[in-house]
Amino acid sequence: MLLRSFRAVACVFMAALFLVPHARAAQVTDALGATVDVPDSVSRVICSGSGCLRLLTYLQGQDLVVGVDDMETRRARFDSRPYALATPQYKTKPVFGQFRGHDNPERILTLEPQPQVILKTYASSMGHDPAELHAKTGIPVVTLAYADLGPNRPKLYQTLRTMGDVIGKRQRAEDVIAFFEDAIADLAARTADVPASKRPGVYIGGVAFKGPHGYHSTEPLYPPFTFVNARNLAHTGGAAKDLRHSDIAKEKLVEMNPEVLFLDLSTVQMGDAAGGLHELRNDPAYRTLTAVQQGRVYGVLPYNWYSINYGSILANAYAVGKILYPDRFADIDPAQKADEIYTFLVGKPVFDAMNTAFGGLAYSPVPVN
Repeated sequence: MLLRSFRAVACVFMAALFLVPHARAAQVTDALGATVDVPDSVSRVICSGSGCLRLLTYLQGQDLVVGVDDMETRRARFDSRPYALATPQYKTKPVFGQFRGHDNPERILTLEPQPQVILKTYASSMGHDPAELHAKTGIPVVTLAYADLGPNRPKLYQTLRTMGDVIGKRQRAEDVIAFFEDAIADLAARTADVPASKRPGVYIGGVAFKGPHGYHSTEPLYPPFTFVNARNLAHTGGAAKDLRHSDIAKEKLVEMNPEVLFLDLSTVQMGDAAGGLHELRNDPAYRTLTAVQQGRVYGVLPYNWYSINYGSILANAYAVGKILYPDRFADIDPAQKADEIYTFLVGKPVFDAMNTAFGGLAYSPVPVN
């Protein structure tokens, strides 16, 4: 108890010691509805919570980062986070806390230089409470809604604008929003008038959800399918909140017998003797699927990796479109399109690096026979 009290007092003392009054301040309204005073000119930040640093990278704020959570310093064989691959300097930054927003106020107060603002995603569902974090550090905490490119797209765009206002990158935020809108509109225009009879039934398995899963793991509202108007056989109705992630019984998938199968390559993390690829090659039920027997199984990059990789959603959508409707995507090379997307969003073409880590299976037929 005495040690805990000492640490609390130390945090307050260090906050007073390190913080320098700002000559001018601006106000932003964050995702929790709080009005937060931030410096008029921000040059030093930290990003707390899943995906927060990804958004900062989209807004070309890499040089503002003075510390990272421990997710950024990990070295693993597999990594499907384009922003991390494009910005290796994140791995050399001091660590201020654990991943998923579990911040350490004492570590934050020892960062040199000190952050002027803490940007925080998933503040209401995981990690350190933002009000408590502000109280312990004296640093403004701006909460952000991570959202998605589907029904919650307006929230994502508001997050980009709020972050842009904080770090002085509002025009870049508008450019990123326009990039998303243009890509989504292009995908829709290419496929909107495809007759229902020409839309093959499709299914994706091995979808990541807080880690890798087997082939039963799917997503009834898988965004790349939605953007190219594919007929996702896993989408059989239900409330939207139930459609983010689902498990499909093998018997049901055999009954569906999709014309084309996709494999979320995150599943290969489970090793050679487990996961979706192993199951497609060895499970008697999956072996009966026509798409397996005829070699119509294709790999796609994971997009659920420390939250949503928006660029990979778009890249996968173009690849899926090319596979399902080659005449509508005759001008698209999926790998080149992926690098065009990644270069705009994170500053470098990183498709090859990810594809190599996943055995060269992205956007290609997966050998299952």
